[in-house]
Amino acid sequence: MGDDIRALLADRLPGYPVRSVVVLGEGVDNVAFEVNGELIVRGSKEGGQEAAEREMALLAEVGELSPLPVPGPLFAEGGYLVYRKLAGVPLLRRPVARPELLAPALGAFLARLHATPVERMERLVPYDTSPLAEWLDEAGEHYRDIADILPVRARHLVEDFLSAAPPEPPADLAFCHNDLGAEHLLADATAHLVTGVIDWTDAAVTDPARDLALLHRDLGPRFLDQVLTHYERPFGPPDRRRAAFYARCALLEDLVYGTRSGPHIYARTALANLTRTFAP
Repeated sequence: MGDDIRALLADRLPGYPVRSVVVLGEGVDNVAFEVNGELIVRGSKEGGQEAAEREMALLAEVGELSPLPVPGPLFAEGGYLVYRKLAGVPLLRRPVARPELLAPALGAFLARLHATPVERMERLVPYDTSPLAEWLDEAGEHYRDIADILPVRARHLVEDFLSAAPPEPPADLAFCHNDLGAEHLLADATAHLVTGVIDWTDAAVTDPARDLALLHRDLGPRFLDQVLTHYERPFGPPDRRRAAFYARCALLEDLVYGTRSGPHIYARTALANLTRTFAP
């Protein structure tokens, strides 16, 4: 793919010298390359050119409303989205010593995102209203895939969760990033600043608790409390129950992904966070 990227940049950015192309990361939907330490070239595994153009249009809109930096695409071609690299390192790979210092920025960001009129965004993103019972069924399938690698106490916690009924569905939907895990949050670990929010592939009109859920999973329920202090939108006990529910489902998904096919850091992180995520 490196040769494809070199050819693409030679065509679209004539005179731009390509000195290095390295794989930056790979997820379920995309693979990203870093060029010269300053450009990101991200390819969709399934959506091709249509997906790249759709995300380019979405990012133009998000860039106007987000109080945090988001990628500003240069162009989309051949199924690739090309944009200048944002500052910072994903929290998944470099956690910060005092995550509570990130809470005000993330709370304000999510409040702004979720307050965006749905009518403004529904032409750019789908509705995602999967029943919570389906989430629970899928979580059960994921658990069966990895139960053998879990310690006994962790298995009990997960099995208690899987045996309970799912929460009630949300009363309202909002425009959401919909995959706001630590791998998509860039930060300056020294200054304790959020420097960017990347990978908007899964953005949707959906339950706003989903965006809070992955903060619960990756940074813990205490951090979620700190974010909600700055969220300035209604988020009551039913919303908290759904956030915890989604967090637990997503953790099991990460365990399967990191164990079976994806980077092992996903499995290591999920195992480290399992007890606090599933704690009653």
